[in-house]
Amino acid sequence: MIELIGTNAGLVWNTLNERGKTSVKDVKKATKIKADKDLYAAIGWLAKEGKLSFEEVEGELFVALI
Repeated sequence: MIELIGTNAGLVWNTLNERGKTSVKDVKKATKIKADKDLYAAIGWLAKEGKLSFEEVEGELFVALI
């Protein structure tokens, strides 16, 4: 499971590196991570490492690399 989270974190990081600030919904589409729990585990991993910023706009969560 840890390996999957790390792999998914890499997919999320690459997506944000290419696109900049992106909605979590669009990150999920771009990375093709199917399960919400897997996406949020990857985002949590990157957040714990201090690599992400978060912003809520009109009820939608956006994430970006710091």
